Amino acid sequence: MKWINTLIIMLFMAACGPQPAPMLMGGKRIDLQEGGRDYTVYYTENAVEIIRLGWASRAEHAAIRQTMISLIPKATGCKLSDSSLTGDSGEMRGRINCPKDP
Repeated sequence: MKWINTLIIMLFMAACGPQPAPMLMGGKRIDLQEGGRDYTVYYTENAVEIIRLGWASRAEHAAIRQTMISLIPKATGCKLSDSSLTGDSGEMRGRINCPKDP
């Protein structure tokens, strides 16, 4: 019986998918695929969060981090403030500067 409860919890968690940080609730969401990996980007006019989905080996983390950084301007159309970037190859947050619409 205990394994049924565990299974239900795991299925519920898998169905929820990635969720943004509270400061990005209500922001735009973009799902991307790069290099065979899936990423979700949440952003507002001045903040961004990128989440890697799936498992990665320790040896892959540095390359994944660079990929995540390169995906931010592609997904948002905005420039990342490099000094504001925090996080790791699983989840990163930072500030972005978006061009003003004329």
